[in-house]
Amino acid sequence: MTDWPTAFEAELLRLGVQPARARRLADETAQQAAENAGAPGDVFGPAHLYARHLVAELSAPAPEAGRTRFGAGPVMLSLSGVSKRYRRQTVFADVDLTVRGGEVAAIVGANGCGKSTLLRICAGLTRPSAGTVKRTRRVGLVPQDGGTAGWLTAEEHFTLFGAAAGMVPGRARSTGAHLATRLAWRPRRQQRVQQMSGGTRQKLNLVLGELHAPDLLLLDEPYQGFDQGTYVDFWQQVFAWRDAGRAIVVVTHLLHDLQNVDHVLDLGER
Repeated sequence: MTDWPTAFEAELLRLGVQPARARRLADETAQQAAENAGAPGDVFGPAHLYARHLVAELSAPAPEAGRTRFGAGPVMLSLSGVSKRYRRQTVFADVDLTVRGGEVAAIVGANGCGKSTLLRICAGLTRPSAGTVKRTRRVGLVPQDGGTAGWLTAEEHFTLFGAAAGMVPGRARSTGAHLATRLAWRPRRQQRVQQMSGGTRQKLNLVLGELHAPDLLLLDEPYQGFDQGTYVDFWQQVFAWRDAGRAIVVVTHLLHDLQNVDHVLDLGER
């Protein structure tokens, strides 16, 4: 069985890193793990995923002078004059929203104002009654509830959702396990979703939404059932997505969340 440093170095080489640099990075990573008194896999996660993350970080262009931190990426989602009606009832009308890579937008408003419906329109699952929606091709949706099968385990969900994204089973499972650790969660092999707490099911939904590395993440109150520590972990993950150039749209009813976002769309004002 290939050990972690060898697998890490091999993935770096496959990604185009020069041999001398790949060797140096592998040695430095092993040293960092030793300093943390842990095995590299426990500290950094799966070797192939950490190699890709590291190469992406090393390849990222330096910010241009005078450019703001956010709003510099390409448009990932654009809504123009979007409305939704059911028979004679108008849920919302003339909604405009533009979200670029590296930005977080929040959708707020009272219960029943159509926040979840608008998010489904953003995802392409519901058609608007009027207006236009343009979105990037790679989209991840995290629903407020549902989205999982009670009789399947977390690993089986990783395999199933990964297959839909063209991922081989082993890669889907390792990617899912790696993403779960970012939310301080280690899925139990034999535990079915119906045996999980509400907060753990929501962690699973978050992992499934990110599994295929989408450019646009649509999150519908994704922290339901989270304790305070996990809630903080969630926003740290949102910041990591934003720093990686992804666009995030989050439906929330917690007004103190708004200090963490770049745009606020209040459906209750319409």
